Amino acid sequence: MDSSILFSMRLSLQVATVATAFVIVIGVTAAYLLAQKEFRGKELLDIALTLPLVLPPTVTGYYLIVLFGRNGLIGRSIYEWTGWSIMFTWYAAVLASFVVALPLMVKTTQAAIKSVDKNLINASYTLGHSEFETARKVILPLAKRGIMAGAVLSFARALGEFGATLMLAGDLPGKTDTMPIAIYSLAGGGEWSKANWMVVLLTLMSGIFLYFANRYTKRII
Repeated sequence: MDSSILFSMRLSLQVATVATAFVIVIGVTAAYLLAQKEFRGKELLDIALTLPLVLPPTVTGYYLIVLFGRNGLIGRSIYEWTGWSIMFTWYAAVLASFVVALPLMVKTTQAAIKSVDKNLINASYTLGHSEFETARKVILPLAKRGIMAGAVLSFARALGEFGATLMLAGDLPGKTDTMPIAIYSLAGGGEWSKANWMVVLLTLMSGIFLYFANRYTKRII
């Protein structure tokens, strides 16, 4: 394994870990709101959070460029204030992975929260617990199987993200080339031996993570 493969492996794990951390926090919050609350625009929020799951990754990447590119709706203000752009950095890879992985977290957690027995929730309120305490002590613990499943799927999706990452972060060797992007570049350049090794390595990494995550999930349930 040469340094380029090690870099891509480390970067992929780094990007997937950071993206999944944000996915868990924001995804669980969004799933709770969608499962437990009624408010204006709920359906639109649900659709917006789910769209990256069905859109081609390149389309998702295009939207991210429109929003966060140097001349984007949000990116332009950031660049004018700080002189910095997220484009073609590893942070862009995190953002892309976060956006495409978030729907998996939201959908699995939302379903898990909805499956919690309403009688247990009402009993918690009857005992004088606040909504926050009920969510923390009753709803989320009972929904932990779905939350864990969502986290596992989100990490695996972030680890293998390619299209949106390529659009937003580009393919910069030693800077933004995660394993999927490196495999694409190696195959395109005819370096099949290296590409084969990276494909096998990425497959093993994903399989091993899912195996241990599934075992951990079974222990905590």
